[in-house]
Amino acid sequence: MVQVYFKLIIKAGLALLTSFSIKKKQQDVLGFLEANKIGFEEKDIAANEENRKWMRENVPENNRPATGYPLPPQIFNESQYRGDYDAFFEARENNAVYAFLGLTAPPGSKFEWQSSQRRPYEEKHQ
Repeated sequence: MVQVYFKLIIKAGLALLTSFSIKKKQQDVLGFLEANKIGFEEKDIAANEENRKWMRENVPENNRPATGYPLPPQIFNESQYRGDYDAFFEARENNAVYAFLGLTAPPGSKFEWQSSQRRPYEEKHQ
Protein backbone atom coordinates (compact mmCIF):
# COMPACT_ATOMS: atom_id res chain seq x y z
CA MET A 1 0.00 0.00 0.00
CA VAL A 2 1.22 3.49 -0.83
CA GLN A 3 2.11 5.54 2.23
CA VAL A 4 2.26 9.32 2.19
CA TYR A 5 4.10 10.95 5.07
CA PHE A 6 2.58 14.34 5.69
CA LYS A 7 2.49 17.08 8.27
CA LEU A 8 -0.73 18.38 9.73
CA ILE A 9 -0.52 22.13 9.24
CA ILE A 10 -1.76 24.16 12.18
CA LYS A 11 0.60 27.11 12.36
CA ALA A 12 0.53 30.87 12.22
CA GLY A 13 3.04 33.64 11.82
CA LEU A 14 6.29 33.42 9.86
CA ALA A 15 6.01 29.69 9.17
CA LEU A 16 2.64 30.13 7.45
CA LEU A 17 4.01 30.58 3.90
CA THR A 18 6.18 27.47 4.12
CA SER A 19 3.34 25.59 5.75
CA PHE A 20 0.96 26.63 2.98
CA SER A 21 3.38 25.33 0.35
CA ILE A 22 3.71 21.98 2.14
CA LYS A 23 -0.04 21.72 2.62
CA LYS A 24 -0.70 22.45 -1.06
CA LYS A 25 1.76 19.74 -2.13
CA GLN A 26 0.22 17.25 0.31
CA GLN A 27 -3.28 18.01 -0.97
CA ASP A 28 -2.07 17.60 -4.56
CA VAL A 29 -0.67 14.11 -3.87
CA LEU A 30 -3.62 12.94 -1.77
CA GLY A 31 -6.14 14.38 -4.25
CA PHE A 32 -4.51 12.52 -7.13
CA LEU A 33 -4.45 9.23 -5.22
CA GLU A 34 -8.11 9.62 -4.21
CA ALA A 35 -9.26 10.62 -7.70
CA ASN A 36 -7.53 7.59 -9.22
CA LYS A 37 -8.74 5.24 -6.47
CA ILE A 38 -5.21 4.33 -5.45
CA GLY A 39 -5.19 2.95 -1.91
CA PHE A 40 -2.98 4.87 0.46
CA GLU A 41 -2.29 5.42 4.11
CA GLU A 42 -1.57 8.85 5.55
CA LYS A 43 1.22 9.04 8.11
CA ASP A 44 1.21 12.25 10.15
CA ILE A 45 4.75 13.21 11.17
CA ALA A 46 3.65 16.21 13.25
CA ALA A 47 1.48 14.26 15.67
CA ASN A 48 3.42 10.99 15.74
CA GLU A 49 7.10 10.88 16.69
CA GLU A 50 7.47 7.29 15.42
CA ASN A 51 6.24 8.30 11.95
CA ARG A 52 8.60 11.29 11.89
CA LYS A 53 11.57 9.15 12.94
CA TRP A 54 10.73 6.37 10.47
CA MET A 55 10.39 8.83 7.57
CA ARG A 56 13.66 10.59 8.36
CA GLU A 57 15.54 7.30 8.67
CA ASN A 58 14.11 5.79 5.49
CA VAL A 59 14.55 8.62 3.00
CA PRO A 60 17.75 7.57 1.18
CA GLU A 61 20.84 9.64 1.87
CA ASN A 62 21.03 10.93 -1.73
CA ASN A 63 17.44 12.24 -1.45
CA ARG A 64 17.97 14.20 1.76
CA PRO A 65 18.54 17.95 1.78
CA ALA A 66 22.05 19.21 2.44
CA THR A 67 20.86 20.67 5.74
CA GLY A 68 17.89 19.82 7.90
CA TYR A 69 15.39 17.04 7.34
CA PRO A 70 13.35 15.98 4.31
CA LEU A 71 10.07 17.87 4.13
CA PRO A 72 6.72 16.19 3.56
CA PRO A 73 5.17 14.85 1.54
CA GLN A 74 7.48 11.84 1.20
CA ILE A 75 6.06 8.84 -0.64
CA PHE A 76 6.74 5.17 0.05
CA ASN A 77 5.26 1.92 -1.24
CA GLU A 78 5.36 -0.24 1.88
CA SER A 79 8.93 0.34 3.04
CA GLN A 80 10.32 1.23 -0.40
CA TYR A 81 11.03 4.92 -0.89
CA ARG A 82 9.40 6.25 -4.05
CA GLY A 83 10.21 9.96 -3.86
CA ASP A 84 9.21 13.42 -2.74
CA TYR A 85 6.67 15.83 -4.17
CA ASP A 86 8.94 16.99 -7.01
CA ALA A 87 9.46 13.39 -8.17
CA PHE A 88 5.71 12.75 -7.91
CA PHE A 89 4.95 15.91 -9.90
CA GLU A 90 7.40 14.96 -12.65
CA ALA A 91 5.92 11.45 -12.86
CA ARG A 92 2.41 12.90 -13.08
CA GLU A 93 3.43 15.28 -15.86
CA ASN A 94 4.86 12.30 -17.78
CA ASN A 95 1.81 10.07 -17.15
CA ALA A 96 4.10 7.75 -15.21
CA VAL A 97 2.63 7.94 -11.71
CA TYR A 98 1.85 4.23 -11.45
CA ALA A 99 5.43 3.34 -12.37
CA PHE A 100 6.67 5.98 -9.91
CA LEU A 101 4.54 4.41 -7.17
CA GLY A 102 5.67 0.90 -8.10
CA LEU A 103 2.14 -0.11 -9.13
CA THR A 104 0.58 -1.58 -12.26
CA ALA A 105 -1.75 0.79 -14.07
CA PRO A 106 -5.38 -0.35 -14.36
CA PRO A 107 -6.24 -1.96 -17.73
CA GLY A 108 -7.59 0.58 -20.18
CA SER A 109 -6.42 3.59 -18.19
CA LYS A 110 -4.48 6.42 -19.76
CA PHE A 111 -1.56 5.26 -17.60
CA GLU A 112 -1.50 1.70 -18.94
CA TRP A 113 0.90 2.65 -21.74
CA GLN A 114 3.67 2.82 -19.15
CA SER A 115 4.03 -0.95 -19.24
CA SER A 116 4.47 -1.08 -22.99
CA GLN A 117 5.97 2.43 -23.25
CA ARG A 118 3.38 3.27 -25.91
CA ARG A 119 0.52 5.69 -25.56
CA PRO A 120 -3.03 4.60 -26.47
CA TYR A 121 -3.06 7.26 -29.21
CA GLU A 122 0.04 5.75 -30.82
CA GLU A 123 -1.46 2.25 -30.74
CA LYS A 124 -4.65 3.45 -32.47
CA HIS A 125 -2.77 5.31 -35.21
CA GLN A 126 -0.29 2.75 -36.45
